[in-house]
Amino acid sequence: MAAAMIVPPQMLEFLAQCGWAGARIEPLAGDASFRRYFRVVDDGRSAVLMDAPPAREDVRPFVSVAEWLLSIGLSAPEILARDVDNGLLLLDDFGEVRLRETLDANPARESELYALATDVLVHLHQSPAMDGLPEHGLAQWLEELALFTDWYCTALHLSVDVDAFRAAWTEVLEPVANDGLGPVTVLRDYHAENVMLVGGRDGVRHFGLLDFQDALVGHPAYDLASVLEDARRDVSPAVEREMIDRYIAATGNAQAFERAYWVLAAQRNTRILGVFTRLWKRDNKPHYTAFQPRMWGLLERDLARPELEPVRRWFDLNIAPEHRAAPWAQAA
Repeated sequence: MAAAMIVPPQMLEFLAQCGWAGARIEPLAGDASFRRYFRVVDDGRSAVLMDAPPAREDVRPFVSVAEWLLSIGLSAPEILARDVDNGLLLLDDFGEVRLRETLDANPARESELYALATDVLVHLHQSPAMDGLPEHGLAQWLEELALFTDWYCTALHLSVDVDAFRAAWTEVLEPVANDGLGPVTVLRDYHAENVMLVGGRDGVRHFGLLDFQDALVGHPAYDLASVLEDARRDVSPAVEREMIDRYIAATGNAQAFERAYWVLAAQRNTRILGVFTRLWKRDNKPHYTAFQPRMWGLLERDLARPELEPVRRWFDLNIAPEHRAAPWAQAA
């Protein structure tokens, strides 16, 4: 076991208190946060242990959202045991069949599986938004966009017009903020690497949801853009179009939702360009820069939409082509 994955004594004590003393502990892949995950195996049963250092992470939002998702009929990990003060959770094990690898191995299932991903969101949005979650609206969208100018532009030593950047985004985001759609619960990091395919469960419950602790209350278009304009894998434009139409057919509000989808997709992709740069510069995780060419491809496609013309004009004036996908592709 790598040094970073050595199991400290308090985790062993926690497992013993939960009735898992002597269980085999296997490291699982982590994520962009400070959380670590382990599979705990004992006498034919298994669970997942989350270790979230209290100084860095708070497990309470994860617990609250997980329990709420279960209450509305979706599949989130059941909390088997908890030690909130020490940031330890023992979770239901969804297994090893993840949506990302399933799609990579079976490209012909893309439409089928993204249809189910879309149906999960339709089901989620049919429930009133979860109480107590922070808002995700215009003020938050603009704050998130500052990650691009603060981190991306700084890393590439670009001098840009920050005031015009905010003004252009305000112009395109205000109609979305005021379109009357929502509010709904926004999972915020809904994509193919955060969904497990759970055996023995049908319909929307077949998808086991992960990494939802940053859930917010916001616009219904956000999570659909998240899963269809995935930072980590390509989704065909034909399937993206099919799923937008599928969501609209189930929920209505075609014109407003269509506009919101492309605007929020562009907002999210711009934010992620900044986030991945910050993960490289601040958190010493340079592998995230490998995703930047895909992010630029997605963003430039979004910016071609007429509703994003003010933002496209800002990018044309401030971010030259050689400062977009090219430097990241060359570095890779």
